[in-house]
Amino acid sequence: MRWPLITITFLSACSSEANHVGNPLLLPISGIATAAQNVAYSQRRSQVEVNVKSNFNAIIQDILAGGGPALSEAMNIAGVPMTDRPARIIQLQSDIALYNTAPGALVTALMVYGA
Repeated sequence: MRWPLITITFLSACSSEANHVGNPLLLPISGIATAAQNVAYSQRRSQVEVNVKSNFNAIIQDILAGGGPALSEAMNIAGVPMTDRPARIIQLQSDIALYNTAPGALVTALMVYGA
């Protein structure tokens, strides 16, 4: 009597309706994909952090100037699309007081803007 109930439970979980878990049969695959994405994101974030902290003063000057090589390099590493950069520079300029005192906030902003 339990097997039909268990079978129905598993089959109902495989519906095509939207849910927060997804198809439970695909969880191992999605877990592996998520882990790989997290590793790639962490590596990119580490590269952006090293770049920002190594070139912090030059990047701040580039933000104030509306662009420059140090800022472009940081945006390249973060994966900020070229078409978004003018708007993102304006956003960075509007929050420059924060970035002057918190390089980590600048790293976070670049990662958020990145693809």
